[in-house]
Amino acid sequence: MADRPLRVFALDEARFGLKSEYRRRWCPCGYRPPWIVHDRYEWLWLYAAVEPDTGASCCLYLPYLDTVCFQLFIDQLSRTYADDFLLVVMDQAGSHLSQTLVWPEHIQPALLPPYSPELNPVERWFEALRATLSNQLFATIDALDRALTQALQPYWEHTPRLVQLTGFSWWRQATANIRTDH
Repeated sequence: MADRPLRVFALDEARFGLKSEYRRRWCPCGYRPPWIVHDRYEWLWLYAAVEPDTGASCCLYLPYLDTVCFQLFIDQLSRTYADDFLLVVMDQAGSHLSQTLVWPEHIQPALLPPYSPELNPVERWFEALRATLSNQLFATIDALDRALTQALQPYWEHTPRLVQLTGFSWWRQATANIRTDH
């Protein structure tokens, strides 16, 4: 660990489906806003890890929320940041706690308290992505994949935007303290 730079990531998963959530819409007084209806239920899971201090991230679309898919994501994260030591802060989802998970040597999990999604900075990113995709229907998972990738693109191209969204002051202070102790 001492020979690798320490990076602290927030990690979680979010489900995005063909039928997005509805949000308020403006329309003239006395008119009902038009709503598109869709009765197909298909979705994909966005696995994401973000470093709120720098805006660095790693994302992967997977079909399920389970231990097998979580292992695929951890392996991808490991390859993406192979030269760094990663402290990965995450919730206590069943797939995160599975005894069959194989954690790479340079990744250390750190668990958030139960029922505390507000402490995970990556949730703010999911909120922004859901707002971007709201009030839309997608014909296929591929169409959803393209729309989600398009919504993610500005954050990848302009990482300070992701820092502003996820960089809670208390998180940044805590990671600064961790690095000092490192």
